Parts: sequence; structure tokens; C-alpha cells
Amino acid sequence: MPTLHPSDSTYQAPSWLFNGHLQTIYPALFRKPHPLPFVRERIFTPDADFLALDRLRHKNSKKILILSHGLEGNSNRPYMTGMAKSFFFKGFDVISWNYRGCSGEPNLLPRFYHSGATEDLHEVVKFASSEYEEIYLVGFSLGGNLTLKYVGELGAASGKIKGVAALSVPVHLADASRRLAEADNILYTKRFLKTLKEKVAQKAQTFPEILPKEGLANIRTLAEFDDRITAPLHGFAGAADYYQQCAALQFMPEIRVPTLLLNAQNDPFLSPSCFPFALGKKSQYLHLEFPEKGGHVGFTPKDRAETYWSERRVVEFMEGIA
Repeated sequence: MPTLHPSDSTYQAPSWLFNGHLQTIYPALFRKPHPLPFVRERIFTPDADFLALDRLRHKNSKKILILSHGLEGNSNRPYMTGMAKSFFFKGFDVISWNYRGCSGEPNLLPRFYHSGATEDLHEVVKFASSEYEEIYLVGFSLGGNLTLKYVGELGAASGKIKGVAALSVPVHLADASRRLAEADNILYTKRFLKTLKEKVAQKAQTFPEILPKEGLANIRTLAEFDDRITAPLHGFAGAADYYQQCAALQFMPEIRVPTLLLNAQNDPFLSPSCFPFALGKKSQYLHLEFPEKGGHVGFTPKDRAETYWSERRVVEFMEGIA
């Protein structure tokens, strides 16, 4: 399978979505989830918490897609159900999993989820491995970083994982955090912080000694939230340490399974360091595609009745893996 040149992409944005912000906001606000026959299951983690999995199943499929959502997302987000539908109709079973605290039910421990929590993704993969011969991974944004870090950590021990795709991924977490803190991204930051703070305040009622509510209202950026909440809660020295340890970029050279990184060059969340052109030239496993347009988890088709381009592209990539 040939390596794609980073600028070699077929995506063309609708003319009425004329910049990266519109290409990001339109599908987030107006795209509807696809109704699919998901069945919810729980699996339990080694630390006595749980993960909620939404599954789609055929009778005899031996291949499965595992979907990982973005920051403050869940299995019912339209980008998740859209990708699930595209693969389900191609004969794949699907697991669309929810991170701790994202399933609609509070998780059982003080901890939440974060960009590097590959131990939870590993539990989902291990669960699927008992039943399926081929496993494919797709992650969006934070879930993309999680997915790339995971397969990089596995290296040659990827086992049944046959293909990976990661979309709109802040592979350099520190730079992407600084980019999100810029003035033109304030609305996204406020939206993320609103639900993150609500979850912390709710969980603080159960774990007041670990998650004090004081000062939450003064947090204005995601970096401040990560420094105050995410990092100490998950064993990091601070936001900088968290970003350094969990950024997928440093793990990507060790990936040994065909992997597509699909980042739009006008994605308002991403910094220049999230487009590792040189790394793509060095690896036979990394396939970099950086369309000029698309926004963040966008890629709206010109014809609104069509399947989203990103879903068609990822299906095409996975089907092209020998």
C-alpha cells in the first residue's frame, strides 16, 4: 500500500463552509446521530471500575472496529455513529466505547479519563481479542492520540490489530493546548470546560478529599484544568508533565501496523507540530493525509445526503490493507 503524500487528498469542502471554524462547528451542531441497533455492555477494569461499550454485531463476523471518541464525547456523537454505520454495513462488528465518566453514568473511582490512558483501551482490545480474529482501531481527536500512543507502545506486539486510523489528532499535546488557548478558540474552550467542571463538581460530592470544588470557577483554559485536575488526579507532576508523557508523537515511530493519520491543515485545534511530515517519510507504516480543509472532526461532504468523506476515506484505507 503506497504512502500518501501529506497534501495528496481528495477532500473538497462545501463552498458555504469557507473556513476551518465553520467546517468544525457545522457538523458538531447540525449533524444528527445515526440510529443503530447498539447493545450496551459493561466490562470491568483491573482497578474495580467499569467501561461502557456499545456494540453492533453480525452473526458470524470475525473482524471488529473499536471506536474511541474525543474530549467530552461519547459513543452517540454523530462522528462516532457515522463511522460505526459505515463499517457495520461493510460487515464489521463494532465496539464504540465510552471513557470513564462519559457513558451517562459516573464511574466508580475518583479518576476520569485522559489523552494517555491506554490501559483502558487495552482492556477493550483484550475483550475483543477473545472473540475476533482481526481488530481495527479508529480514534478521533483525544481518542486519536490515545489510539496512536497505544499502538506505538505495542510496537511489534500489535497482535490481532490489523489497521489503525486517527482523525483530527493533537499529537503534540502541549502545542495543541497552547493553540486552543488562543483567542479565536475561546468558544471551544468554554464548551469543553463547562462539562468538565460539572463532572468534577459532581464527583467532588463523593470524593471531597480528592476533588475539592473550590477554585473551579476560576479555571479559564484547558491547560489550567489539566494542571489543577487532570495531572494530579492521574499521577502526573502537572500539565507539562502530562502533555510530555502522553503526546502520541513520541510513540509514533514505534508503530508497526498500517496507520492513517488524517489531519486537516485548517483544523483550529492543531498546531504545526501536529503535522509530522518528516516522520511520515521515515515510516513504512504511517500514512499521513493532511487535506487543506476539513476543520476539526469535520470533513462535511458537498452533498449533505452523502456519507461523510472521512468515513469513506477510513473505510477505503482499511479495505486496502493487505
